[in-house]
Amino acid sequence: MKQYQTKEIQEISKIICNKCGKEIAVENGRYSADVLQVEKRWNYPSDKDNEVHRFDLCEECYDAFVQTFSIPVEVR
Repeated sequence: MKQYQTKEIQEISKIICNKCGKEIAVENGRYSADVLQVEKRWNYPSDKDNEVHRFDLCEECYDAFVQTFSIPVEVR
């Protein structure tokens, strides 16, 4: 007797910049443009204790964002 199981596979089809809404296509697991992906788990004593925040920024929004920094980004 054959027994079967159903497998659900999730694949990324596109990434959407959280700031401007630009869509970045994904084909065969490859992004059509590079993105900044951020994931932060907040710890005690933060008011966001144990929350996980995630967002993606396209390169243009990243560039605009870091221009607002008082101390420039370290580039190696």
